[in-house]
Amino acid sequence: MTQKKVVVIGGGIVGLCSAYYLSQEGHEVTIIDKGDLNSGASHVNAGYLTPSHIIPMAAPGMAIKGFRWMFKPSSPFYIKPRLDKELIRWGIQFIKSCTPSHVQRSMSTILEINLLSKELFLDMQKSQHFNFHLETKGLLMAYKTSHAEKEEAEVVAQAKDLGLKIDQLSPEEVLKKQPQAPMNIAGGFWYESDAHSTPELFMQNLITFLNKKGVHFFLEKEVTGFKSKGSQIQSVYTSAQEIQADEVVLASGAWSESILKKLNIQLSVQAGKGYRLNLNQSTGISLPAILLEAKVAVTPMQGFTRFGGTMELSGINHKINSKRVAAIAQAASEYYPHVHISQEELANVKCGLRPLSPDGLPYIGRHSKCKNLVLATGHSMMGWSLGPASGKLVTEIISNQNTTISIHPFSPERGYGI
Repeated sequence: MTQKKVVVIGGGIVGLCSAYYLSQEGHEVTIIDKGDLNSGASHVNAGYLTPSHIIPMAAPGMAIKGFRWMFKPSSPFYIKPRLDKELIRWGIQFIKSCTPSHVQRSMSTILEINLLSKELFLDMQKSQHFNFHLETKGLLMAYKTSHAEKEEAEVVAQAKDLGLKIDQLSPEEVLKKQPQAPMNIAGGFWYESDAHSTPELFMQNLITFLNKKGVHFFLEKEVTGFKSKGSQIQSVYTSAQEIQADEVVLASGAWSESILKKLNIQLSVQAGKGYRLNLNQSTGISLPAILLEAKVAVTPMQGFTRFGGTMELSGINHKINSKRVAAIAQAASEYYPHVHISQEELANVKCGLRPLSPDGLPYIGRHSKCKNLVLATGHSMMGWSLGPASGKLVTEIISNQNTTISIHPFSPERGYGI
């Protein structure tokens, strides 16, 4: 196999996992990131590995919910009203994708790539090179109301048809699994296939390994342009240098659309802001859970408990919306009556920007306008879960190998709608 000089743009989990598998194949890898690799969506997410996440964000009813929630800043899914042609284009494509046929086509595809990624996570955990937190305890979908129970039961039926093992638990059965943290719920669905991790520990492990492998890092550097000949990128320009490239991987998350404009490539990606609260207090919470009515994720991480949630489309910014933070804190106390979030914990809130494609599927693959560019972005709420699988597929594409799974559904040039 020919060794290639590969420039990876983006140092989140997808970019780092791409660098990991590329370096394992013998390629010379350089990572460019505008930050210092200590912040962003890869550090503030729920840490879930989610084979249970079989329904794409673009599903029937979501467009109506989005419009209704648009006028409620504390809602789980909020679109800030504004005149923005990229948002309008994305919104039209999103509405076109919110169909039953799209969901039916996507479910097995989403499950397949999630299962692959979970397997790769576990392989890395077994490796002598890594020491990070990862537990295969499953995931509880907790509900208070019959409406939420009914909605999730429909997902459960579809997930079972695809081979996932799910049990419905009473409040007493949940308490038996988690005796130190009684929940105020009517019940829950237990997805045995899922796992959870502590993102910061995994990222630190990966960065340390890549440094030892000789991967080059150019941090706190903006990509300012590209030098191209025909449909081939020859080098990447940053604010400080020119870096030659045989191949370029775009894994820049919410910033992908703006970077691709420098290559005259149009891609629909919107930034979906999510918030997280870390509780260093002893909560007794040992089971990862999604609080269905509130759309809040709860993760027992190594040394603390994380509450996270919301999907806010308000552009690329890191402004903290106190109403949305308060909604997460309120959900925590409503579902876990013994949990009281302190002012200090509230003040330490962080946010990250998820890259949202209109149809809820990631973009993984080459683009016809640029022969040596591979995209790996648009992972929506599954970026953490799909990091290793995305990196593996990127490496197989660049190494001219058959991909482990079909990447056709993830084509960057796919259409939207029926």
